[in-house]
Amino acid sequence: MKEYTTEFLRNIALVSHGGAGKTMLAEAFLHVTGATTRLGKVEDGTTISDYDDEEHRRKISIYTSVIPVEHRDHKINVLDAPGYTDFVGEMVSALSVADGAVILVDAVAGIEVGTELAWRYADQFNLPRFIVVNKMDRDNADFEKVYAQIDEFVKMHGKRAIQVHLPIGEKHEFKGVVDIIGMKSYLGDGKTTAEIPAELKEAADKAHFDLVEAAAEGEDELMEKYLENGSLSDEEMVRGLEDVIYAGSFVPVFCAAGAHQIGAVALLNDIIDLLPSPVHAVKRIAQGKDGDEELKPSDQSPLAAYVWKTTADPFVGRMTYFRVLSGSIQADAHVWNQNKSADERMAGLHFQRGKEAIATKVVHAGDIAAVSKLTATATGDTFCEKGHPLTVAKPAYPAALYRVAIQPKTQADAAKISATLTRLCEEDMTLTWHNDNVTHETVLQGMGDQHIDVAIHRAQAKFQVGIVTHEPKIPYREGITRKAQAQYRHKKQSGGAGQFGEVHLRIEPYMEGDFEFVDALVGMNLSRSYLPPIEKSIRATMEKGAFAGYPMNNVRVTVYDGKEHEVDSKPVAFEIAGREAFKLAVSEAGPVLFEPIVNVRVTVPDSYMGDVMSDLNTRRGRVQGTETERGSTTIIAHVPMAEMLKYTTQIRSITGGRGYFTMEFDHYDTVPTHIATPIIEAHKKEMEAKKEE
Repeated sequence: MKEYTTEFLRNIALVSHGGAGKTMLAEAFLHVTGATTRLGKVEDGTTISDYDDEEHRRKISIYTSVIPVEHRDHKINVLDAPGYTDFVGEMVSALSVADGAVILVDAVAGIEVGTELAWRYADQFNLPRFIVVNKMDRDNADFEKVYAQIDEFVKMHGKRAIQVHLPIGEKHEFKGVVDIIGMKSYLGDGKTTAEIPAELKEAADKAHFDLVEAAAEGEDELMEKYLENGSLSDEEMVRGLEDVIYAGSFVPVFCAAGAHQIGAVALLNDIIDLLPSPVHAVKRIAQGKDGDEELKPSDQSPLAAYVWKTTADPFVGRMTYFRVLSGSIQADAHVWNQNKSADERMAGLHFQRGKEAIATKVVHAGDIAAVSKLTATATGDTFCEKGHPLTVAKPAYPAALYRVAIQPKTQADAAKISATLTRLCEEDMTLTWHNDNVTHETVLQGMGDQHIDVAIHRAQAKFQVGIVTHEPKIPYREGITRKAQAQYRHKKQSGGAGQFGEVHLRIEPYMEGDFEFVDALVGMNLSRSYLPPIEKSIRATMEKGAFAGYPMNNVRVTVYDGKEHEVDSKPVAFEIAGREAFKLAVSEAGPVLFEPIVNVRVTVPDSYMGDVMSDLNTRRGRVQGTETERGSTTIIAHVPMAEMLKYTTQIRSITGGRGYFTMEFDHYDTVPTHIATPIIEAHKKEMEAKKEE
């Protein structure tokens, strides 16, 4: 692969709903430009883009892969991102280092959930975008119908759609595309050009007129010229279109059939002509010594390279993918990792094409490359010069909302589980894990069941760690609602030294803190030296739970009397007496279970609002309010965490995948008796079973 400097680079993310044909379009790009000798197929597992075993097994893309395509003396880094909602983190990573988004829409299905998602994230990064109506060769393909949908969708988001391609034929008859800018036809894979078919001449003229009008809006000078002459030259048209597309006011629409390579060459031409090089792309900012610095995409600028992806491979070790935002990187150079304060050597610098590594001596500003076997670097880090520290902010990833509790399969796995989970979460910004100090479980959180499933498989295949999952316990808490008092005498006289201790105590709710231990002893019945063991045993009981096996807090304990024996009294006797007196008092103090309540924001198209509201009611949810915006409603509700365990899957099925939600812990509230009783009973049975053992 030859060297490409900044202005000859394009970084584009292929994004869409799952199954719209991104991987096959990337495959077509490689084949029509001569990079491959045969066209791979997703179903055969032979595409350049999907090379992971897991992707072959599921027949979908799970990871973003980089496919550099060389065309017309330019290099286009095509980032083929997964379309399934569970792997949205990969889409976010791809868009964060792209300068333009190419959103694919299926010619039969039209605008789908994933299209909306891709659009929303392209907005987050403020990227200019193309829409490609793909799979035009399908049985029920209907360009007109889908274009009308796109037009409406784009208008709804305050932009305007504009046709740059017209299809020649449709379904099995789809033969090629008419490129409106150059007013010529690209037949088959696009290597053959021809005149516009007579039956499309009128439509092409109208589309050309619309394009010229849109281009004229780009610059005042072009508008004047257009008003004088009624037309613009091809170069002027491209210049004007660049302006309105870069600014995001217009969204050009194309058509293609990736699996048959139709429209691929025409689309590559337009990516080069109408999407920005790193020089003209959205400005990027980094945090420097003295505040924010704008990064200049040139080789002469100080180095700033952002790590957007890391993967672990048992054969080549860790692979680090980065984009150079300013400056350049030479092979074997030393760079400074600002986040980790570590020096890293760029040995094995290369461009990745699927699983093939193409060695390079230099990576210019704006390019995307990879390096193997770095020691400290993780996703989200920034490379810079030690003397000129810069930090590029990580993009905002959606919060992980699907939780499972995990356990190692064997004792050998137990030793490696923490390190493995940390590695998995370093690679994937939408995975998180923690040890829950209330339930004492290890909890793994992701975007959905498929996402977690892939992570578990990955732990097994890449790190040889077996993991089993189960539903996580809810971190309930125990509490009391009123004052109570109790006393308990512990007496043991069975051979050898005896044990004796008696404790009288009062308990009451204490809202100023978790726990308060009060000494209210009067007289000489109980010496103060026994108070520490009493307090120790009560604290231990509160940690483990007095009646349901969950931690207790907000309690004040006052010890006001007791009895001791000059020979048999020992600290251990008072530990037991204190514990049992406390448990007796709790049983009289109106014991209750508290459960975590989360604040949930569910955003859905208006038509699903009623269904979602009634579903939240069945989950004991309390709606706090709603917010409306452009055809969608956000419902804000307080819902018990126990009712939200599988909500990720359920909200998708209620809304056909179009609803999404966020949730965060809000407060604790009392568990209704009919739900609390079975939890307490189950704990009693468990304790009795343990005693019998």
